[in-house]
Amino acid sequence: MAAWTAASRQAANLSRLSASKSVNTTNQGALLIHRRGLAGGGDHHGPPKVNFWQDPMSPSKWKEEHFVIVSLTGWGLTFYGGYKLFTKGKKKEKKEEKVGEGSH
Repeated sequence: MAAWTAASRQAANLSRLSASKSVNTTNQGALLIHRRGLAGGGDHHGPPKVNFWQDPMSPSKWKEEHFVIVSLTGWGLTFYGGYKLFTKGKKKEKKEEKVGEGSH
């Protein structure tokens, strides 16, 4: 697949070069410039994003990666707290029975 892609790129470059021979040299350089299209990272829209510790009460202003970290941490603490809440009394009762039986 990679060889096929490389071959198609070479063919496109050759066709671009052969088509540009009739054009003067200043336009030839402009035709060979690679355009990145939508890959540019400097075109931001909306308000600038901030770190979550700078504005902790406004999640809509947080950077995306900070929002993900805080959200996953919150869910993790919720599940861990629920686990501890529902399983905290079961293990202690078993240990107390075993300790009481061994002392007689």
